[in-house]
Amino acid sequence: MSELLGPALVQEEVAGANLDELRAKAASCTRCDLYRDATQTVFGEGPKTAEVVFVGEQPGDKEDFAGRPFVGPAGKLFDRCLEQAGIERDECYLTNAVKHFKFERRGKRRIHAKPNKGEIKICAWWLAAELRLIRPRLIVALGATAAYSLLGPQVKVTRDRGSMLRAAIGPPVFITIHPSSLLRVLDQPMGQLEVERFVDEMKCVSSFLEH
Repeated sequence: MSELLGPALVQEEVAGANLDELRAKAASCTRCDLYRDATQTVFGEGPKTAEVVFVGEQPGDKEDFAGRPFVGPAGKLFDRCLEQAGIERDECYLTNAVKHFKFERRGKRRIHAKPNKGEIKICAWWLAAELRLIRPRLIVALGATAAYSLLGPQVKVTRDRGSMLRAAIGPPVFITIHPSSLLRVLDQPMGQLEVERFVDEMKCVSSFLEH
């Protein structure tokens, strides 16, 4: 894991907590300023026995209102890709590197804004605690923010996509894109090929878990 998720992040405040207790503590998180505008904390979701943890960037507009990860348009596309790859979402743990929705207002719309390194670093405290409790066999980094949080700045999604990277501590991390990037290319000539490539990567995840 990266220094963002190092052992020092396992602090006494959550050392004895289970996932439900951790989620309750995160609900009142004010560790960075993103909580001020977000509707609520969007914590991870899934069984504590999950063998794989999928880590995205941050909740989107739909997730911010629902209080659940991966329930917006990108999440629905992600669900379809998982199904095609033979992966049951209910058996996975889904979370984000950043737990509050960061956005810019354009009229009545709230437009996604990328978290900065400081916000990622602060929120890595929660991600580290989730991973410590679940102890998955595999972590999947969905996009650059997740990869940065998990492995640091040396990982580049464009270069390392499809790679299984071994960290000094913790389980291996599989690098791929965030499903939201697929939404942006669906109506382009290469859109379906990109979806198929992503599904193939999810099949690699499934194959890893079967062995």
